[in-house]
Amino acid sequence: MANNDKQLNIKIIPPQEYLPYLFAILGLVLIVFLGALAYNTIKENKYIGKSAEYRQMINVSGQGKVLAKPGIGQVDLAVVTESSTVAKAVSDNNQKMNKIIQAMKDLGVSENDLKTVIYNINPKYQYISGKSSIIGYEVNQTLQVKIRDLDKTSQVLEKAAELGANQVGSLSFTIDDPEKIKEEARQKAIENAKKKAGEMEESLEIKLGKIVGFDESSDSTVPPVYYGVDGRGGGAEVPAPQVQTGQNEVVVTVNLMYEVR
Repeated sequence: MANNDKQLNIKIIPPQEYLPYLFAILGLVLIVFLGALAYNTIKENKYIGKSAEYRQMINVSGQGKVLAKPGIGQVDLAVVTESSTVAKAVSDNNQKMNKIIQAMKDLGVSENDLKTVIYNINPKYQYISGKSSIIGYEVNQTLQVKIRDLDKTSQVLEKAAELGANQVGSLSFTIDDPEKIKEEARQKAIENAKKKAGEMEESLEIKLGKIVGFDESSDSTVPPVYYGVDGRGGGAEVPAPQVQTGQNEVVVTVNLMYEVR
């Protein structure tokens, strides 16, 4: 009987011969993969540590000033009284301050514009041979008055001193609508900054793009006018001061951040 089976010759390669080639191929694939990943990252971010978009910018400042006549006055009227007892000091103080309050109303000051801002009762001490003893009491009551009719400012001060206000101060004048004046000053400041920006384009030979930043600061502080009254009594005729309201200056400074093309 003939033998029809074919003989298969199978050669088995030992692992120590093909493993080095396998590791080399895997290493090459890994290097290619990491290289492609790094390239895409660098391409997207330009280079490490730098943002995708870099813009050159320049800051231009401008200032706007507006003069406005004030419409409201404000003053502090204080009555300071002393006595050997608390009751007497409080009684004397209340009598004088109540008369002042009524006088303010008679001059047309609204009750809403009268505000007690200080009311203190303090003992007065005497020191003898290292020992202290109370010899009396002092009462301080301060009334804040808003004067909307500025023509009556002198009358307010005169009447308060006449009725016993022995500390009068912090007289100041403010604008009725400060936000409206501030907006006018802001527009002037922006126009001033834009004018400077145009001059900088020409002198520096640059081209400015859109505005990418804005901030502002303002100053409308009005220094108070001090009107002092000597003495702690009242009832004496005090000449009315000539109070000049003048004008308030509102200043706004803006900073515009331009993009340089």
